[in-house]
Amino acid sequence: MQRRNTKQRTLILDIVRAHGDHPTAEDIYRDVHEQNPKVSRGTVYRNLNLLEETGDIISIEVPGGNRFDRRCDPHAHVICCSCSAVCDAMIEHDHALDDMVEKQTGYIITRHETLFYGLCPACQKRKAQGEDATETA
Repeated sequence: MQRRNTKQRTLILDIVRAHGDHPTAEDIYRDVHEQNPKVSRGTVYRNLNLLEETGDIISIEVPGGNRFDRRCDPHAHVICCSCSAVCDAMIEHDHALDDMVEKQTGYIITRHETLFYGLCPACQKRKAQGEDATETA
């Protein structure tokens, strides 16, 4: 089914693309609401799912809820185990892994994700200062 490109969907996509980080759906909703208070939270969430389905954005599953990424090219992410911050890891995507897994399992691999987990610099600093590293700034 062909979906029409609504003004709301275009606004949501523009906001995701404007983010240099990996915003949550709630972050995106707040930004959308600032520009158009008539757009509901449900509209934002529904359109984020549609934009992911169409390949315009990707989502990264993290504790506490998905983060959204404007980059759809294969790339790795680093996720903070404490505050769930997400950043891109600038390493080359290894397509050879797809072939290896296909040979081992018989699956046809359509994509793979590389995720690294650790403690972000802000949480490291809080931990070093004796603060609870699970608190966000």
